[in-house]
This record gives sequence, structure tokens and C-alpha cells, in this order.
Amino acid sequence: MIANRTKLIDASGIRKVFALAGELEDPVNFSIGQPDFDVPEAVKEAAIEAIREGQNKYSQTAGDAVLKEKIGEQVKNEFGWTEPAVLVSSGVSGGLLLAFMALIDPGDEVILADPYFVINKHLINMLGGRCVFVDSYPDFRLPVQAIAAAITDKTKMIIVNSPSNPTGVVYSEQEIKALAKVAEEKDVLVMSDEIYEKFCYDGQCGSIAKYYEKTLLLRGFSKSYAMTGWRMGYVAANESLRAVVEEMTKVQQYTFVCAPTPFQKAAIAAMDYDVSDLVDAYRRKRDLLYEGLRDKFELVRPGGAFYAFIRAPGNNATEFVEKAIKNNVLIIPGNVFSERDTHFRISYATSDVKISQGVEILRGLA
Repeated sequence: MIANRTKLIDASGIRKVFALAGELEDPVNFSIGQPDFDVPEAVKEAAIEAIREGQNKYSQTAGDAVLKEKIGEQVKNEFGWTEPAVLVSSGVSGGLLLAFMALIDPGDEVILADPYFVINKHLINMLGGRCVFVDSYPDFRLPVQAIAAAITDKTKMIIVNSPSNPTGVVYSEQEIKALAKVAEEKDVLVMSDEIYEKFCYDGQCGSIAKYYEKTLLLRGFSKSYAMTGWRMGYVAANESLRAVVEEMTKVQQYTFVCAPTPFQKAAIAAMDYDVSDLVDAYRRKRDLLYEGLRDKFELVRPGGAFYAFIRAPGNNATEFVEKAIKNNVLIIPGNVFSERDTHFRISYATSDVKISQGVEILRGLA
């Protein structure tokens, strides 16, 4: 009765741990990547006003015209694109699904650095594609030469995620340029997942879209403006990939239909909202976590997003996660994001008090 493709995926390990939060008394919840601040008031008001004014029907499949124009102007200015193609998606996760459905045929290969964003592996497998994992341990830098060596005549795309979930690593301009050169030489599409692009703590986050025209850019509003439940993202590309965005729009027509209309109106307002204070607060959280754990654990200092990917004592993440949960700290085992199970992920998107509590407990378990 049940389709065979469902056997290719398991229930999200993140959601399993998140569900445990309801069973524990006031846990330190380092499990889920969801900002601990609320949607800014000005953005809330824009959504409320849109709802009250009756902006509750379908939008065009590709998105609200004003929002698309605003996104288009932003990417024109940032990347020098002349006539960008834009699609408003139901979150970046929705954009990933549309991209994979529009691009991947059975047998196609997709190259991604390991560790990777959890959704990618499972969607690619469900569509009959083949994940080609390129190891980036122990420092999680962009493994450009290994990616180049992994390209075959079956390679459909390379996925880049910077700032990274789960590692928090931000790829350098030099690394991105080097990958752009490889992709151009091999004529391979690059999909750049930049949902955390505003969360950069040690300088600007570079984008491969600046250096390679066959880049499918995915960004969103969920993390920067704490509207994770509003499901707002977008896809942008220059003229060379217009046909890809058009096919994704066609797939959206028969799946999501459109992104939520009143929240598209709110996203217009969000694009004018300055989140630098929020980013500064998360930089401090990053420092609080890193300085608290660095002498007890092996970890790379995160450069962006709000995650740290930490080597587990004894190189057994599942065992360490079980111990942490027994001590009221929720963390995620590395095998959710990797072909290894040597590390665990922390999301420090929580209060400073909880970060300090969690650090103290984890130090005691090291």
C-alpha cells in the first residue's frame, strides 16, 4: 500500500529530539534551528494589515509582483544580473524540493560536502538521484579539489551551503572563487543555499552567484526575521538559468500553488528592516558557546548561522547525545547530517541563560 520511496527516508532525527522537549522539565534545548527572538513588530504589522485588507487569496504562482521586483532589484545590485528570474517559494525547503523535482532524473548525481543539510540527502534519494558525498572533516572547509575529482558525466549539480547548517562554517571568498572556476570548467550547475546569509559574524558572507553565472540562488526570510512558521523563501537566477526557474514555477503550480499571500506582503516590509542588532546578539551567543566549550571539546569556531558541530567524546555521537538528554540537554547526533556519527550539532538559538546552563552540563559530561 505504501509507496516504496517512503522507505528511503526516516522521520527527522531533529524532530524526534525536538519532540522530547515536551517530555522534559525545562530542558536546555539546543536541538532546533529556530531563532529565539520574535518576528519584528513592523513585519508583524505588515502581515496583519495584509490580512485585514483581504490579501488572503492566491497570489500568482511565482509570487507577489512587488516582492519579486524588490528581490530582483536586490540581486541585480548584488551580482550585476541584468534580468534575474525570481520565484517566491514556501520557505527555502520548498525551493529545494522544487529545484530537485525540476532538475533530477533517476541516476543523476548530486555532489554535496559532508556534513550536509539534512533535507538534501532524502529528497535526492526519493527522486532516484544519487548523492555523492565529499568529506570536509575535520575543519569543514569547502573541499574544492575533492569536488572537482568527484564530477562525472552524470553530475547534475553541486550544492553549496554557506553559512552552513550544521557546521556554522562560512566559506571564504578564495574557496568560493576556486569552486566557481571548477564548475565553469566542467559546466555544472551550482545550487547555493544561503538561508543564513545575514548571520555572518566575522565579515561579509561571500556568494558563488557573484562569480558563476550558472548559480541557482536560494535565500529566505525564516531565520533572519524569525518567521519560520510563515514559510517564506525565494529562488533567483540570472538569464542563463531562467528556464530552470520557469520549470520550478510550473512544479510549484501543481504542488504548493503559491507561497502564503499575506506573508509575502510582510516579506516586502522585512526587506527594509535592519537586523544588525539581532546578528550582533547572535555573535555574542556564538562567543558564549565557543569560549565555554573550546577547552573541553574539539570544535571549529562557527563563522555564521547559529550552529556548532562538535566532536563527541569517544567519537560516538549517538551515545553522547543519549547521555546529554538524560542530563536535560537536547542536542542532535551527527549522523542526521553526515555519513559519520562522530560529532553532534548544537543550535545556540536560545537565551544566553540557557546557553550558559547547557555549556556547564556538557562540560561535566566531557
